[in-house]
Amino acid sequence: MAQSNIFKTKKYCLTMKVGKLIGLTCTLLLTVGFLSAQVSGEDFKTGYEFTEVIEIPSTPVKDQHRSGTCWSFATNSFIESEMIRLGKPEVDLSEMFVVWHCYSAKADKYVRMHGNTNFAAGGAFHDAMWVLDKYGMVPEQAYNGLAIGEDKPVHSEMDEVLKAHVEGIVKNKNKKLSPVWHQAFTDLLDNYLGDIPETFTYNEKEYSPLSFADDYMGINPDDYVEIGSFTHHPFYEKFIIEIPDNWMWSEIYNVPLDELMQIFDYALKNGYSIAWGADVSDKGFATKKRGVAVVPDIDHTEMSDAEISRWEKLDENEKQEELYKLDKPGKEKEITQEMRQIDFDNYTSTDDHGMHIIGIAKDQNGTEYYKVKNSWGEYNDYDGYFYVSKPYVALRTIDIMIHKDALPPKIAEKINIQ
Repeated sequence: MAQSNIFKTKKYCLTMKVGKLIGLTCTLLLTVGFLSAQVSGEDFKTGYEFTEVIEIPSTPVKDQHRSGTCWSFATNSFIESEMIRLGKPEVDLSEMFVVWHCYSAKADKYVRMHGNTNFAAGGAFHDAMWVLDKYGMVPEQAYNGLAIGEDKPVHSEMDEVLKAHVEGIVKNKNKKLSPVWHQAFTDLLDNYLGDIPETFTYNEKEYSPLSFADDYMGINPDDYVEIGSFTHHPFYEKFIIEIPDNWMWSEIYNVPLDELMQIFDYALKNGYSIAWGADVSDKGFATKKRGVAVVPDIDHTEMSDAEISRWEKLDENEKQEELYKLDKPGKEKEITQEMRQIDFDNYTSTDDHGMHIIGIAKDQNGTEYYKVKNSWGEYNDYDGYFYVSKPYVALRTIDIMIHKDALPPKIAEKINIQ
């Protein structure tokens, strides 16, 4: 049976996991929902009603389609919002310009490491910032990466061909590398994504990628930091986060969980959006039908005797189905530092997907959620947005990227951010 486009899309964004389905990707968990300022359950098939509290200006939702490039879409969306915050014009930045340069650098590292490092479509937020700093940026209209004739990214063949190329270089029996191997690799990139423009015209002015970044965008990559919360490294220090897609071996700052959550609220309430990396394979990630990602909990103390009796008769599968109906807001688990560490250590929380948090909303009970802009296109009734609960964020966040001024001053002082 042929796979659907949605399944294929997801196959390439997620890193292979132990204990989970291999090949899940950023779009396999097709569950996104945008609820407008006041949406009733009668208007949509959901028992959740959201009222917007804060919304950071952002650009329209895009579609990574059948590619594993969520990290590029999420970071570019974040940068686009940062430009708006800084008073710059709204612009649609090229995700595939970033992907081209990252694949080129990733190939070099893979060969230098004799194949003993990750080489896949996935990446991280710092990848895009590295490209911006080293190579500049171009708008989407100057480089859309659709050289093979598709109207959206379709990268299955490209990913396989690129991997086969670098594997062949590593395994070659010539006892030394030829001087043309990397040029042959970038020729493949050009064939699949198109030639990187040396210059282009935008709004009737000519730019190079570097001059566009410097003169038009005005974004300083050094102003941005990545934060996580893990107990296998000391708090308030930087460490290389051990996720397969961190092929650059970049460092993030480590803070306690309660302070990580403070950063989310402080940033959004002060006008800063957040690039959010998280696990999205949790059953509570129900963003298509319900428009939410939550960590539901059953409180037996609130059940009647009859309800408790019925619940206890259910087998484990039936309990899971009951638990994740999500037909209305309910009690969620209280997340601890230990819980999130156990899930990270056991591969339950992995670096699945990069997204962009752009606001805060409340449900009908007054509970706060974060509003998320995704990169799976407008494929449902919610236009590509959904609402994630604070418990879900606390449990499933891998890391975030923010402007350094979005840090609460006391936390910035603890990690020595000026």
